[in-house]
Amino acid sequence: MTGTTVHLAVYDTFADWEPGFATAQLTQHGHTVRTVGLTTAPVTTMGGMSVRPDLALDALDPGDSALLVLTGASLWDTGDALAPFTRAARTFLEAGVPVAAICGATAGLAREGLLDARPHTSAVSFYLAATGYAGGAHYVDADAVTDSGGESLGALVTAGPTEPVAFAREIFGLLGVFEPEKLDAWYRLFHDSDASAYEVLQG
Repeated sequence: MTGTTVHLAVYDTFADWEPGFATAQLTQHGHTVRTVGLTTAPVTTMGGMSVRPDLALDALDPGDSALLVLTGASLWDTGDALAPFTRAARTFLEAGVPVAAICGATAGLAREGLLDARPHTSAVSFYLAATGYAGGAHYVDADAVTDSGGESLGALVTAGPTEPVAFAREIFGLLGVFEPEKLDAWYRLFHDSDASAYEVLQG
């Protein structure tokens, strides 16, 4: 799938390194990445960078998007300031549009009830258990997990905070950025520093 728009949620304290592997390759393979904030006012990332969102959350339409990406942020663990983004995620999934969440964003999805009946992962199982969610039986101890969603829901990607490369791999697989052999090679190159994978990517 090429030529589609991917929306990256941005908010104060968002973990700016977590989506980088994904967004860099997406833009190099014909996709457009647009940032979406609560408003269009600039936000400050965890790394201290200022980002001005391309659009406000109330203007976000799942019909205009191939994927909503939610990253970690300190704010996920300090209150409900980011709850509008998890409500947006619910709207996306119910419209059949995929959502990808990493790090603290998985806790936000858990609080919204979006992980109660779907395979998922996060930092550790007890991190999500602390949210009081009902999905503990569906927790998978893996670097990243994609649940296809079936016929009625959009696919859902989840990953822990130490797995931005695996997170990107799942996004690429979902959007068809690489054929399977090259997807595996990309992961081996960037996750395992396997130099031999470079030849596969160039082939």
